[in-house]
Amino acid sequence: MKTFAMRKYRHAVPLIIYGIIYLTWFLYLERKVTKDYWVIHVALDDYIPFWEGFVIPYFLWFLYVSAAVVYLFFKDKDDYYRTCIFLFTGMTIFLTISTLFPNGHHLRPAVLPRDNIFTMMVSHLYKADTPTNLWPSIHVYNSLGAHFAIMKNNKLSGKRPVRVLSLLLCISIILSTMFIKQHSVFDVVTAFIMAAVMYGIVYKYDILTMHRLKAIRKKAAPQI
Repeated sequence: MKTFAMRKYRHAVPLIIYGIIYLTWFLYLERKVTKDYWVIHVALDDYIPFWEGFVIPYFLWFLYVSAAVVYLFFKDKDDYYRTCIFLFTGMTIFLTISTLFPNGHHLRPAVLPRDNIFTMMVSHLYKADTPTNLWPSIHVYNSLGAHFAIMKNNKLSGKRPVRVLSLLLCISIILSTMFIKQHSVFDVVTAFIMAAVMYGIVYKYDILTMHRLKAIRKKAAPQI
């Protein structure tokens, strides 16, 4: 029984290994990048007000992305692998950029303008998460990745409430990164660009299927 379960769920191994690698690398950057970094700022940032209510969708990101991955893990192995390729590639690019080009921003308000439960949540977020290692925004990129995964899955895409809820949640999470001053517009735009490129590779070109076909052809080729 144990052996059967290990075989059935062995596709969890890449997720576990990458999770350890990502967290180790990211936490290292959080400790290392504290000064002498490139300050990210565009003029449009100054026109976006601070709105603490957006902290709710910001935190829902963790549930949103995790739920998409877990669902596909149990229900559709191929879509799960596609989602992992999409997420892991973008997250690795983000870590590489943060390592080679340390970056951060000075967008957070010096004093929170109001005193309520949402500003209290933002205050705790600011203490836990440094305003560094931001470009491109993984909150934005992974939200797009989760939405793409849902829209490309045969079962989930066939349910209109799921499609609508996913889209609304994805949009609200993306907006939240700017309204609670966690990211610059620059981080958001570059995350969209990276997501568009990866969408083409993972879903249009379908790199997973291409890789399998290549392996089949190689195996079928006559040995000389």
